[in-house]
Amino acid sequence: MIDDIALFVHIAQCRSLSAAGARLKLPAATVTRRLRKLEEEIGAQLVHRSARKFALTAEGEVYYETFADLVTQFEAASDGLQSDLHAMRGRLNVAAPTNISVGLLQPMWSEFLKMYPEIQLTLSLSNENKDLQDMQVDIALRVGPQTDLRLYQKRLGSVATALVASPAYLNEHGLPGSPGDLRSHGLIWVSALPVWQLSNPSTGEQETQHLSARIAVDDIGLARQLARDGHGIALLPVSEIWESYLSGELSIVLQDWQGQRRDVYAVWPTGKLLNARAKRLREYMETYLAERPVFQGALPHLQ
Repeated sequence: MIDDIALFVHIAQCRSLSAAGARLKLPAATVTRRLRKLEEEIGAQLVHRSARKFALTAEGEVYYETFADLVTQFEAASDGLQSDLHAMRGRLNVAAPTNISVGLLQPMWSEFLKMYPEIQLTLSLSNENKDLQDMQVDIALRVGPQTDLRLYQKRLGSVATALVASPAYLNEHGLPGSPGDLRSHGLIWVSALPVWQLSNPSTGEQETQHLSARIAVDDIGLARQLARDGHGIALLPVSEIWESYLSGELSIVLQDWQGQRRDVYAVWPTGKLLNARAKRLREYMETYLAERPVFQGALPHLQ
């Protein structure tokens, strides 16, 4: 009934049923039907029916005076609320992995904030997959598929993994010629990649290496630094070694072989409505990652 009252107010303001329909983008038949329905509900005729002249009845005048201001205020408040819901301003709570966020993705956050200066970003960084329900975040960036059924996830890209070592280490210990030769080398093992599953795209060969590591760490950034310092060979995401490879600090080992790809996802709780700011960030991240080869499974030595 509220919608029908608002329709009547527009009819009175436009002094025409057809003009009110055009303003509200409603068919003339719908306007007529809803006006008649309102009149039946209140038990009074509100508009004189005449092809030559528009006029409100006495009851219509009273009804208009009673509800005109209320309808105007209601529509203004509704429009303001819709604007706030869709405008790119307000708080946005995001969770993301530390390593990737302060590495190659660092410019992404800065560019997003420049595009939307009225968004207030709270970025919680951790390499642990913390419970998003407990964190009260709007959306998260995660590496690897999520098994929690309480989460929606959208794949944004993929990161290859590669075997790397410093030139100094390789000069001293030599280059392995095959995956089997890795057993005679010092290895740096990362808990995020506990088993080295290697594949050769050219031949289709696959090998799973259960290796004894000289060094085991639970942080990819530290593993990269240890490899740069010449302590051994590490299997690391390309996103973490791309710049070190380009600078010459790390070399690709067994260039025909690569580890498992690690998919990157946007993740958010199933029971939570994804607000406009989070949707825009998800779309922006998808575009940003799609434009960068490192997040589309590329290997630096093949670029």
